[in-house]
Amino acid sequence: MDPTTDNAGQTGDPGNARAALEALRAEIAKAVVGQDPAVTGLVVALLCRGHVLLEGVPGVAKTLLVRALASALELDTKRVQFTPDLMPSDVTGSLVYDARTAEFSFQPGPVFTNLLLADEINRTPPKTQSSLLEAMEERQVTVDGIPRPLPEPFLVAATQNPVEYEGTYPLPEAQLDRFLLKLTIPLPSRQDEIDVLTRHAEGFNPRDLRAAGVRPVAGRAVLDAARAAVAKTTVSPDITAYVVDICRATRESPSLTLGVSPRGATALLATSRAWAWLTGRDYVIPDDVKALALPTLRHRVQLRPEAEMEGVTADSVINAILAHVPVPR
Repeated sequence: MDPTTDNAGQTGDPGNARAALEALRAEIAKAVVGQDPAVTGLVVALLCRGHVLLEGVPGVAKTLLVRALASALELDTKRVQFTPDLMPSDVTGSLVYDARTAEFSFQPGPVFTNLLLADEINRTPPKTQSSLLEAMEERQVTVDGIPRPLPEPFLVAATQNPVEYEGTYPLPEAQLDRFLLKLTIPLPSRQDEIDVLTRHAEGFNPRDLRAAGVRPVAGRAVLDAARAAVAKTTVSPDITAYVVDICRATRESPSLTLGVSPRGATALLATSRAWAWLTGRDYVIPDDVKALALPTLRHRVQLRPEAEMEGVTADSVINAILAHVPVPR
């Protein structure tokens, strides 16, 4: 087999990588109806080596979306159901005593995978939530003082219920900042819901994606080629300044107690480059920045209580900033 060919039969040629990732959307649509923006967000996160927080009420196919992505990319995936009694070692792994050798050996946890589905992450206490911090930022887990690298690629796709739901623990700001994107999964439209029910009436089984026709259409070589192409996407000084001006405006907004950090500005630049490449350009324009501003920044700002009581949302504040910050010509 040609070493530039991955398991899905796609070559690592950058010219084919974009087409393969476009096919990914169609493949996931075989299992998930009407969530194209979320699929695009997950692809952007993979290109940027970032992580994704998916927020939506129970039953809108958040888990199915992640499973379909892993199947279409032929990546190893594991799922952890976050509960109030989950321990950090249940995620990262721990030392286990072997009576035969009278020694302790490391038993890897589910975090040692390509795509970790952290289901309902905000139903577990902060101590366990924080067990993912090192894995998400450093791509390693340290147990007994020994750093253990995680596989590549590695992406955490965490789902959470809206914070006002019963039995939820809001994620701390430090952990929210580790997520590249926060994607909101809305309730489907009437027609999309009819399509969902029609599929189920025809025998669709969400636990059997192969039977639904989901096949691998891209793999690691495609991801590597795409990431290399994104890294070559040109960013002009005007665009860099535009990103900085947007993020600095959040720090001065009277509706916010916490604005976007420099890490957030870096994230917005990275996601804008990935989106520019996905849309067929090798340079970034202001519309790319605007397209990714909400999912990249909405979880990095904190509303003032009085603004929240008046119905102001993070999205509305960011949209107002986008409307007022001068756009480079």
